[in-house]
Amino acid sequence: MEPVTVIGGGLAGSEAAWQLARRGIPVVLKEMKPSKMTPAHHTPWFGELVCSNSLRSDQLENAVGLLKEELRRMGSLILSCADTHRVEAGGALAVDRHGFAQAITQRIQSHPLITVVEEEVTRLPEQGQVIVASGPLTSDPLAQAIQDFFPESHPLNFFDAAAPLVSFESVDMESAFFASRYDKGTPDYINCPMTEEEYNAFWTELCHAQEAEVHGFEDKHVFEGCMPVEVMARRGIQTLCYGPLKPRGLKDPKTGKEPFAVVQLRRDNADGTIYNLVGFQTHLKWPEQKRVFSMIPALKNAEFLRYGVMHRNTYLDSPRLLDRYYRVKKEPRICFAGQMTGVEGYVESTASGFLAAVELARRLEGKAPVHFPQETATGALALYISNESVVDFQPMNVNFGIIPPLGYRVKGKRNKNAELSRRALEALEGLDAGTETLTDG
Repeated sequence: MEPVTVIGGGLAGSEAAWQLARRGIPVVLKEMKPSKMTPAHHTPWFGELVCSNSLRSDQLENAVGLLKEELRRMGSLILSCADTHRVEAGGALAVDRHGFAQAITQRIQSHPLITVVEEEVTRLPEQGQVIVASGPLTSDPLAQAIQDFFPESHPLNFFDAAAPLVSFESVDMESAFFASRYDKGTPDYINCPMTEEEYNAFWTELCHAQEAEVHGFEDKHVFEGCMPVEVMARRGIQTLCYGPLKPRGLKDPKTGKEPFAVVQLRRDNADGTIYNLVGFQTHLKWPEQKRVFSMIPALKNAEFLRYGVMHRNTYLDSPRLLDRYYRVKKEPRICFAGQMTGVEGYVESTASGFLAAVELARRLEGKAPVHFPQETATGALALYISNESVVDFQPMNVNFGIIPPLGYRVKGKRNKNAELSRRALEALEGLDAGTETLTDG
């Protein structure tokens, strides 16, 4: 059997390569790192996380929690490595980023049916089965090749931002405290309280801080789920207090009361030596980041191990171009997976790589496709990106809004969401995904 070419070693590409190989299909995985890096990547490993170390909620009352559980039950490589290298983060699944990426790399490189080729792909292969998972930071030559392949549609752009990292030892714990919101789980977050006076001064400087130049950047093009903190601040003085700085459910042990505002820090590695400023994605100039963020009392002497960065993400007009299996409608031998398809988020990218690979494997084996129903998070996401009735297509995180309602009343939002998840997992059990032939090599 001719090998399938997978382009890109991110979450979607790694998942796709793994799922094909464990179904007995040889794969050539092409990745340009480390010989050529993107502006947002820093390591040579596959599956490197950029924006955050958090894969978001792990609760079944949340749609992304459901999506993760579906992937776990279907044998996802990414979820297996994430669970092995998780760090405490309350109800979220956060990972030691380096341990996580190294584990993915080791599993991929050691699989006998996966051949890794370190090279930049500059054009789409003219023959053979292909999964393009080059990511939102696709290099300019390949991006141009994709544009040329779809002359009838212009790939769309939005901008994404990553948050700064600080060292734990530089955080002033006299001005901070450990806690999880509403005391859920273990007290995993460092909480940095601010008085109203401190917050107002911080907000004023944040709104007027100098931004780094990003070609073509406009506030309206920023993806809502990864919005720079300064863009959010400009929407109003109270906006941050209802967003990443909301104090609800966090009592300062010194006062016994909720602070006016709280900046949360989340552990970024297993050792707990590095922390991420939650919700502080930014594209301020680096000296400005240090000046403004050091106004947070607990971070007055913070050591910034990495400053926030801003980069362009590219995605396709997928409803016009792709089907529910992430295949190109006009040339089904080519599939796309990951954020380029318009799924937004690490877990969503993983799911797209998983589904694209499963369906390609079944096609090569002469089997009927698996119709992941819209009641499942995996199916709902695939049907969203291929829904031709969507006019103004925008990147989307998985959410219960794209999953059909129950058809009967359940009291309470959390109870309703839990019931939606129960229905999805029940539907998943009835699917024939060809798992009888699986092997992890």
